[in-house]
Amino acid sequence: MEVVDGPFVTRRQELGAASARSLLLTVLGEFVLPSGRPVWTASLLELLADLDVAEKAARQAIMRTADSGWIEASRIGRETRWSLTAAGTRLLREGTERIYGFAADDRAWDGRWLVLSVGVPENNRAVRQRLRTQLGWAGLGSLDAGTWVTPRVDREQEARRVLDELGLLAGSWSFVATAGVVGNERSLARTAWDLDGIERGYEDFLELVGRRRPRTDRQALVAQVRLVQEWRRFPLLDPGLPRELLPPRWSGSRAAEVFRERHATWAPRAQQAWVQLTADR
Repeated sequence: MEVVDGPFVTRRQELGAASARSLLLTVLGEFVLPSGRPVWTASLLELLADLDVAEKAARQAIMRTADSGWIEASRIGRETRWSLTAAGTRLLREGTERIYGFAADDRAWDGRWLVLSVGVPENNRAVRQRLRTQLGWAGLGSLDAGTWVTPRVDREQEARRVLDELGLLAGSWSFVATAGVVGNERSLARTAWDLDGIERGYEDFLELVGRRRPRTDRQALVAQVRLVQEWRRFPLLDPGLPRELLPPRWSGSRAAEVFRERHATWAPRAQQAWVQLTADR
């Protein structure tokens, strides 16, 4: 994440800041992936400059993305064009589906929970951290070090894959059940996930996006990249709980509406600016 001047970093500054490589991936996923056409280095550098990324950092981001095997170069004279590799296409397609699927996800809940009991040695901090990261990405929340839950029971196979990869299948169990008469399910959700922190993130997102009024096509292009960049963190943070488990007037619902509305409004102008930017130079 980029360093913000001064000794303090507010949540809004953290939300608005992004690494050069992360912004590059957002640009590739939003514009290069749908068209399938290569893009000139100069075009990427120009757009990243509009996104406040210095040229040196932008060039490093391009090379690191290439080193990861996600883009590949082709030279035409003294100029270089970049195309997505098969691995890069797969990565960005999965990410795009997650981002836009998350914004539209409003499935009904049948009241069942997936409960996972995992045995992890107390002294194996590395495995515990990987477990927390990977089960969190799968949408599970922890009640304690060894108990994980989600109201999305279809995540069971994904959870099993995580346990298998970490060598934790032996000594672990999964259960699918409904709640009994003891306890409150909303309280359980607050224990398993930091819903207050997630909601603050949504409120910051709404404040940031609400201030943006792009006047030109080029400004719409920059605003579109920023919009997707800021939204893409929420599928990592928000488990996508059914409305029955969420606090009243959940900010995430409004944020999803604003994301969809702004994206649809800015997309035609942003696409026009992208076409102009990436035309044969």
